[in-house]
Amino acid sequence: MAPRTRRLVLWLSAPIITFVVIGGLVGKVRAREETYPHLRVFNDVVGLITDRYVEKADMTKVMTGAMHGLAEGLDPDSAYLPPAEAAQAQQAAPLPTGDVGLDLTRQYWLRVIAARDGSPAAKAGLRTGDYVRAIGDTPTREMSVREGMRRLRGVPGTTISLTVIRGSANDPHVVELVREAAPATEVTSRTVAPGVGYVRIAAISSGTSAATSKAIAGLSAAGARSLIIDVRRVSGGSLEGGLALARLFVSHGTLTTRESRETTPRKIEAAPGDGAITLPVILLVDNGTSSGAELFASALAGNGRADLVGEHTIGRAGEQTLVPLPDGSALWLTTAKYAAPDGSPLHEKGLEPTVAVEEPDVEFGQPAPATDAILDAAIARATTVAVRGAA
Repeated sequence: MAPRTRRLVLWLSAPIITFVVIGGLVGKVRAREETYPHLRVFNDVVGLITDRYVEKADMTKVMTGAMHGLAEGLDPDSAYLPPAEAAQAQQAAPLPTGDVGLDLTRQYWLRVIAARDGSPAAKAGLRTGDYVRAIGDTPTREMSVREGMRRLRGVPGTTISLTVIRGSANDPHVVELVREAAPATEVTSRTVAPGVGYVRIAAISSGTSAATSKAIAGLSAAGARSLIIDVRRVSGGSLEGGLALARLFVSHGTLTTRESRETTPRKIEAAPGDGAITLPVILLVDNGTSSGAELFASALAGNGRADLVGEHTIGRAGEQTLVPLPDGSALWLTTAKYAAPDGSPLHEKGLEPTVAVEEPDVEFGQPAPATDAILDAAIARATTVAVRGAA
């Protein structure tokens, strides 16, 4: 093609290409506006702040706050990570081994889901539902769960201060905690009544199912005909560990269903060889039962393998993915969630106990009650089962 002809073709085609590109972009914008009408309001709000706020606004600060709000409106675990936090998350460097034994969620501030047995936080009296208003000198109002958990970690023997509020109290308490390494023992057991074995699972990891199986074998040899398994205040840990634990007790049926936007729902079923433990089970649960422990409880309750005694669980059974953004920030986004065996929601809904027993309220700094109402109710129920099994 001659140069003159080529220039003529380009001259004639340029408006057409421009029209197609602009038309496509406008079409996408219009489609998005129709799909997300709140974007129009958002644009209006930004315009009003820019034009009519009493003084010139720091738009970087305003937009960062908006990003935090967008993610916070999804669920407590999703979060907007500014560039510095995003860089730390992407490095995936191992955290120091010392911590204070807390697992956190968000409810305006950071809030305690559970304090690990015997941890510095538990010894200081921190409980499920306490609000952590500040970690050190940094308020937690705009702090992600991920960042809060990172700040709690450190070298064993170092100290961290937490500003804590319980219930509706307006008086904050500053608690000094010394970080320590997590204990290796996750599973303990004992006999609590004739024919009734008790297993305390303090945390869930890849080795928990084997340790639980060994503990139950010992209880069975000692004459246990029914089991109480305690997963109160068990949070964090892996979802896979919770499913591995469920496979000890469920011989057939659906354990859970994994749901995401990118794939069709996937049922996770019991496999041949599962369900080796056949003793009747009562599970102790509370508001601090979450993640792998909650998935374990859901699988057993949904397949008729256990009664739940205690409180409604928190409803925290999702997977998060780090999604980098062009400016170096990132979204820590819940991209998958797990359902109960019958397909009913588990994430953000939780589990209703078969027998509801409330944990008593305790004033900050006061000792826990000498009796355990939830365990007592479970022992009474398990004793009846054990007597029936012996008849």
